[in-house]
Amino acid sequence: MTILINTLIVISLALGTFFIIVTAIGLLRFPDAYTRAHAASKSATLGVMFILIGTFIHFWSVEGVYNPRILLGILFLFVTGPVGGHLMARAAYFSGVKPWKGTVQDDLKAEYLRKKAEEEQMTKK
Repeated sequence: MTILINTLIVISLALGTFFIIVTAIGLLRFPDAYTRAHAASKSATLGVMFILIGTFIHFWSVEGVYNPRILLGILFLFVTGPVGGHLMARAAYFSGVKPWKGTVQDDLKAEYLRKKAEEEQMTKK
């Protein structure tokens, strides 16, 4: 049984390390703020989550300590990581950060133009 548990711990930590390395490569290689935000929010969340899962399994099975705070940390990270990345990318777009010239689709352009028109109407009043 200890071989299985140790294997789960090693696999979890290895997956976490892999996703953290993917995050670092993405941050260095991607061309603009939006693709970097995607790399940072998605893969970094998975990386830290797998490391916390490995930590939880270790303390629960090897040390005999059940720590619900680790589970709450995993849940909190799973919910807030991608949402935070999305909000930062959206804020960057509305503050005028230009997408990469190779961007094919711009889903926020209509929303950006609508908000800009509303702001112009508000200043005229």
